Amino acid sequence: MSGAVAERVKFLAFFIFSLLLVGLSYPITGHWIWGNGLLANLGFYDFAGSTAVHSVGGWAALVGAMLLGPRLGRYQQRLVAMPGHNLSISALGCLILWLGWFGFNPGSTMAADPFAISHIVVTTNLAAAMGGVAATIISWLYLGKPDLSMIINGVLAGLVAITASCAYVNLGSAALIGLVAGVMVVFAVTWMDRFKIDDPVGAISVHLVCGVWGTLAVGLFSVGPGIYPWYGLESGPLAGLLLGGGLQQLLIQLLGVVAVGMFTVAFSLVSWSAIRATVGIRVSAEEERRGLDLGEHAMEAYPEFEITS
Repeated sequence: MSGAVAERVKFLAFFIFSLLLVGLSYPITGHWIWGNGLLANLGFYDFAGSTAVHSVGGWAALVGAMLLGPRLGRYQQRLVAMPGHNLSISALGCLILWLGWFGFNPGSTMAADPFAISHIVVTTNLAAAMGGVAATIISWLYLGKPDLSMIINGVLAGLVAITASCAYVNLGSAALIGLVAGVMVVFAVTWMDRFKIDDPVGAISVHLVCGVWGTLAVGLFSVGPGIYPWYGLESGPLAGLLLGGGLQQLLIQLLGVVAVGMFTVAFSLVSWSAIRATVGIRVSAEEERRGLDLGEHAMEAYPEFEITS
């Protein structure tokens, strides 16, 4: 959520909303999915959190970005580019996240099962790699150049998408899930700008759009119980639609996406609106122009630069 509201949100508002989101919203929907709650009892599966983690943050980010409005000067007669200041650090951050996902997804086995962990590491890596390759090609064709920021988001899109199904799909399906996510994220970023939803880092496109896709992918590509030894004979999602199963698992996954989305949007709308009515959520135009490092924290993030009139 933080990336989508960057460069114009009040620190206090961000602090309060983060506390509410993490303290109330995440535990409720997390219980539905992982705590033997409503969705779990219906047969909804999200192994490591494409919905429970990523799309929840994406829904909250979408509401926050829409209520905050775009950064000053972002949308005029045309879209004004506001690039990040250090793509090298961005690329390093992507690689660190990629490595971290090898703890995130396999760690969700909650057991030191070498066969399950090995499979999950490979499916996770395949999806990330294919997401990066797809975003490279699509941005090259669609935007005219292989955009590094899109490539970074393509890798993350693949990681987010495979998170729900990493233990339930075969390697070919994992590659396809990542490939589709890498394509989707490029178009999603551009569509956000068409609707004038200002998301400085593409967080909504990565975590919400690809989180939803990854959750639905369980109902399309799951191999079904009894195939992998860690899967169990009765536990785990039914076989996916594209692997010989029916529509049942896909419809359950869709129901889970809609239920979590509706709750999170309602919660975020009420929370953001209450904060806006009390402490406010957006800094002043002058503070935004000067920089939130000075206005919100009385520190200079870049002391080598001097603002002149």
